[in-house]
Formats: sequence, structure tokens, C-alpha cells
Amino acid sequence: MARPPQGGRSPRDPGPRVNHQIRIKQVRVIDDEGNQLGVMETADAQAIANTKGLDLVEIAPNQRPPVCRIMDFGKYKYETKKKEQANKKKQHQVQVKEVRVRPKIAEHDIQVKVKRARGFFEDGDKVQVVCLLRGREVMHKDNALRVCEHVFEQLSDVAKVEREPRLEGRRMIMLLTKK
Repeated sequence: MARPPQGGRSPRDPGPRVNHQIRIKQVRVIDDEGNQLGVMETADAQAIANTKGLDLVEIAPNQRPPVCRIMDFGKYKYETKKKEQANKKKQHQVQVKEVRVRPKIAEHDIQVKVKRARGFFEDGDKVQVVCLLRGREVMHKDNALRVCEHVFEQLSDVAKVEREPRLEGRRMIMLLTKK
């Protein structure tokens, strides 16, 4: 008994072609145990898949002739979905974490900020050092620049400068990344 086609190509699900969705006359066939059966008519390959109670799935449509495999398509979709989820868990999205300082910050406070930044680098994130300038402090940009450079000196063993310190409005911003 022929199984109805599952999944396949639709506008919402651009997966591989399955069973009767394969329109080409001849295909190269690999059976469910991984053995090559060679090039044969699509109808013959479909008949072999039906006798085994499996699906004929087009796995390499760009080849000439296309490569099709006899397999359980539902199981195949389940396994690929699980692999994608596992790969997604392993990926780390790099985030830009912000460390705020002031031009008149005390040395111990800088050490606390540097320790926090080291933790961000260990997590694989970038660190944006922002020196906030208030009131007349804008006239003394050199103080803000000195504080940003001091923070970088403390982190120079684990970080490198991606974007040099520059003034944006009332904020001196410097971007650091892990070495």
C-alpha cells in the first residue's frame, strides 16, 4: 500500500521532495542500508520504497541525475529538527555589554568595573566602555580619554581595542573585544 507523501516542498516548508513530488524520470537511488542501487526509473525506485514501507526522498536535487534515498521521512525530519536544536544551543550570540565610568572615578571603582568586564570577556561578549560627561566636564575631554585608556590598560592582557575612544555627544565611547 502506497503511503501518502509527507512534508515536501510547499511555500511554507521548503524541504526535500518526497515520493510523488519527484517529477524527474531517472534518479540515482541509495537504499535504507546505505547501499547504492544505481540509476533507475523514478517509478521503479518508488515501488522499491513502497515494498519496504518507506519513502523515496530526494537528498541531492542539483546532481544529474538527482540522488534519492529510501528512508522513513518522518524519522528523517525529526532527526534533522533535533540536530538543528542542538546546534542552536551550542551557538553563543555575541552581545555588547556596557561598563560605565566617570572622569572623576576612584581607582577602586575602576578595579570593580574592570573585574566585571573580565567576566563579560569570559562569556565571549564585547565590552563597550562609556565615560559619561556632565556639565562642564565636556570641556575636559582629556580626563575622559585618560580614564578610558586606564581601563584598557587594566584589560590589555585579555582585550584589544575594536573602536578607539571617541566623543559622541556627552559620552566618550570605546569598544573592546576579546583577544
